Amino acid sequence: MKRAALYLRVSSVDQHPETQVHDLRQLAAQRGFQIVQEYTDRISGVKARRPGLGDLMRDARRGRFDVVLVWACDRIARSTRHLLEVLDEFNRLNVEFVSFRESIDTAGPLGRAIVVIIGAIAELERNLIVERVRAGMRRAKLEGRHIGRTPVEVDREAILCERRLGHSLRRIAKDHRVSTATIQRVLKEHESDSKPVQSHPYIDVTKPLENTAS
Repeated sequence: MKRAALYLRVSSVDQHPETQVHDLRQLAAQRGFQIVQEYTDRISGVKARRPGLGDLMRDARRGRFDVVLVWACDRIARSTRHLLEVLDEFNRLNVEFVSFRESIDTAGPLGRAIVVIIGAIAELERNLIVERVRAGMRRAKLEGRHIGRTPVEVDREAILCERRLGHSLRRIAKDHRVSTATIQRVLKEHESDSKPVQSHPYIDVTKPLENTAS
């Protein structure tokens, strides 16, 4: 018997999900599913952060159920793109998806074909995002703009002085409001700069070579 999770969402606190609950429980009984958990959100569909959906996705990653039942696709996703992302993750987790109103079932042949198409679209979208990021980094580099976090400015001499006085890395970091890793980096750079240059033997070309032949 497959373990099923129900996801229910209504747009406001004044609405009630009884209709969705009735239809989904009946669908689960018809399919022979065991309902292990019901997740509910009383929030607008355009909101990116939904506690119930977050709990659903977290438990899906933990393998707590095999199939997710929703009353309609727009109950679980706030946009077509979001729906593609959710279904793509369910596919990677081997979790089936069933929508009551649209009669979508990713366990059947048509549903598996939909999953393949969704997966291809999601992969294309990810590749396009990566390429846009790389193109932006190349453009910024050509324009001479800094890429990444702004380097932390510290008083190197003060840090070295405090270290010579025996202050701990944690105390120095606290005094300068930086991380201990930054203090360690400054000390390592100082040690590297202070190392004497190793001399190499050389031949004085101004002197004649000694004749070592017997």
